[in-house]
Amino acid sequence: MIETPPLVDQYCHGVLRTELGLGTFEAQLIPSAGPPAAGTTFFDTQTGFAVRRWCPPLLGLEPHASPARYLARRRELGPAETARLLLRGSGAGAYLVDTGQAGDLTGPKELALAADAEAFETVRLEALAVQAADTSQTVAAFLAGLAEAVHHAAAGAAAFSCAATPDHAGGAALDPDPPGPGEVRGAAGRWLAGRPRGGPVRDPVLLRHLLWSAVPSGLPLQLHTGTGDPAALAGFARATAGLGTRLVLLGGPPYHRHTARLAEVFPHVYADAGEGLGRTGARAAAVLAELLETAPFGKLLFSSGGRGLPELHAVGALVFREALTRVLGNWVAEGSWSWRDADRVAAMVAAGNARRLYRLDGP
Repeated sequence: MIETPPLVDQYCHGVLRTELGLGTFEAQLIPSAGPPAAGTTFFDTQTGFAVRRWCPPLLGLEPHASPARYLARRRELGPAETARLLLRGSGAGAYLVDTGQAGDLTGPKELALAADAEAFETVRLEALAVQAADTSQTVAAFLAGLAEAVHHAAAGAAAFSCAATPDHAGGAALDPDPPGPGEVRGAAGRWLAGRPRGGPVRDPVLLRHLLWSAVPSGLPLQLHTGTGDPAALAGFARATAGLGTRLVLLGGPPYHRHTARLAEVFPHVYADAGEGLGRTGARAAAVLAELLETAPFGKLLFSSGGRGLPELHAVGALVFREALTRVLGNWVAEGSWSWRDADRVAAMVAAGNARRLYRLDGP
């Protein structure tokens, strides 16, 4: 049996505090632009089946309980107790919590209390820009307020995150060069003039400015690869090499092999196994094996990517453990690895790499 320490969930969000009906629960289960196919539910997905496999026993039910029975048990327990049981049953010992998402979500301290674990904050750069814009009357005030906000956040955060992905403007947000002052002022002026209050940052020049504003902090910078090809990140990775900033590529299938390759090529780039494992469910071992084909073992990180539903945090962790045990156990059984090496690599990916990268145990 592969042994791992308590997991470090190196990228997730908080959980919802409110009670959820079937429709609300399903809306949180998988990302979708619309309802499920007629006659089905979003439980009819790998994620839904994984929730029914792993979560019912944590709430006192048999595995594969029906969605109706599972949600009824959820209502019996209430949202707080449900979250407590699921989070504590996941085997996670620490969370890095992105606090930049809207909604009635728990923050790091509340999540830590529910999970009986450590929790650290990951600051979303776009959220800092929105906050600075909401309190600024001029472009100059906005840019000064943003610089101050980034500096202040760096003092207490474990990492920064940003969604400047290949999805934005065909990869323009990932132009490897920092934008010039004139470009930034022009983009800021257009954005401030046209955005609704609280509106998100979409301008590729401003997104590039956010990325480069975070680089001098020395904190790890988590980049969402979205649904685009993360190979577009190679230019930014090349431009930031040697500057002291470590990049963590968040994503999953179908481009997970690209993130693994970038982690192999660039010393300061790390690959995240990510929420893709939970979303591929019964196929998670195959995805993890493909990551381990290329990514250096000291640069692969676990995360659940969970947001809203504590089920997603729990499934991410439990599916990861099973997939890791299956993949490494098979390699030991066929004589390719020793048990000692398998346990050592498992500990690295499960927790050790993240603790080292984010300096969770101190300098």
